[in-house]
Amino acid sequence: MKACIMCGGEGTRLRPLTFERPKPSIPILNKPSVVHLIEHLANEGFNDIVITLGYMAEKIEEQLGDGRIYGVHINYVYEDSKLGTAGGVKNAEKYLKGEPFIVLGGDHVLNLNLRELYRFHERMNAKVTIALLSIDDPSEFGIADMDVNNRIHRFLEKPGPGEIFSNLASTGIYMCDPDILDMIPEKREYDFARDLFPKLLKNGERVNGVLARGNWTDVGSPAAYRQAQRWMLAEMPGTIIEGRFTTKDARINGPLHLSHDVSVGSNSAIVGPIIIGENTVIGDNVLIGPYTTIGANCTIGDDSRILSSYIFNDVTIGKNTNVSGSVIDNRTTIGNGCSLENGTVIGPDVIVGSRATIHSNVKIWPKQTIKEGSDVKENIIGLF
Repeated sequence: MKACIMCGGEGTRLRPLTFERPKPSIPILNKPSVVHLIEHLANEGFNDIVITLGYMAEKIEEQLGDGRIYGVHINYVYEDSKLGTAGGVKNAEKYLKGEPFIVLGGDHVLNLNLRELYRFHERMNAKVTIALLSIDDPSEFGIADMDVNNRIHRFLEKPGPGEIFSNLASTGIYMCDPDILDMIPEKREYDFARDLFPKLLKNGERVNGVLARGNWTDVGSPAAYRQAQRWMLAEMPGTIIEGRFTTKDARINGPLHLSHDVSVGSNSAIVGPIIIGENTVIGDNVLIGPYTTIGANCTIGDDSRILSSYIFNDVTIGKNTNVSGSVIDNRTTIGNGCSLENGTVIGPDVIVGSRATIHSNVKIWPKQTIKEGSDVKENIIGLF
C-alpha cells in the first residue's frame, strides 16, 4: 500500500526548536518524530512511501535513508517553491498512480488504525475519505458536516465564530483515489481543504469521512508537542535497560527506558514513565518525575527537580534547579538554582546563568546568554 508524507513546512510556530532541524525531525521519545510515523505506517502495511520535502530536506533524507531499516521503500520529491498540500502531492504524482494512497503530514503523531481507513475507502465509492476526530475546539482545523452514511456535505477550513457547524475535525489524513491527481493543477499552490474538497463537493463528487479512534496530533506548537510526548510515554509497556546502568541507592519506579551507560546518584528518585538517553549522569538527591525524556550525554546536577519536561542531547542542568513542563534543546546549559516554569521552550546553545527564573511559556532563541539572577518574563528573540 502507498503513502505520501508531506514534510515541506518550516515549522515557524515551533521555533526555536526548528532552527536547526525540520519539524518532522523534532525528537519524540528521543528519536525523530517522522521515524515513529514511518514505523507506524510499516506496521499498518504501508510499505511504499513517498516523502515531499522542502525546508531542511537533507536532514530528513539523512535520517530515513531508503527506508529499508524500517521495512519500507522511500522515494523523495523536492519542492522548489511552496505548492500547498494538494500541490505537493501532485508533485509526487509519478509515485502515486495506479492505486489508492494515503496522505499524511510529516508532523503527525498517531496510533490510529490506518489499515481500517484503507479498507473502508476500498469498499466505498468516494474520491477521498477523510479521517475525522471529534474535538472540543475545532477552530484551528477543517471541520466536516457528515451524515449517517459517512458522506460529507460541507467542509470548512479553520471556521470563525458562528461558523462551527460541527466538531468533527479533519486530521489531515486522507485516503485518496488516484483520479484526484488529474484534478490538481501542476506547479502552483493548491490545497486539499481550501481548494480540492470544495471543488469535489461542488461537482457532486462523493467525499467520505471516517470517525477515527485513538490518539492523534499534529506537532504544530509546543503545547501539541508536549501532548504528543505525554501520551506516547503513557503507552510505554514496561522497563527496558540497554547495557550498563549504575546507581547507589536511588529509588526507581517504572516504566522506564534507559539507554547504555546511565548513572543515577545517591538518594535520587525516578518515577516513570521516563526515557533517558545514553551516557547521561544524574546527580544525588535528584527528583525526575513522570512524563519526562532526557537525551544523550546530559548531566543533571545534585538536588535538582525535573518534572514533565523534554530535554534534548548534550544538555547540562546545574544544582538545585527546578525544570517543570519545559523543553530544552541541544547543547544548552542551565546554571545552579534556576527555575524554568511550565511551557518554557529554550533553543540550542543557550546559556542560562545561575539563579535565573524563566517564566511560563517564554521562548528563548538559540545562542542567547541569560545573565545570572535574571527574571525573564518575555520571549528573547535574537540573531544567532
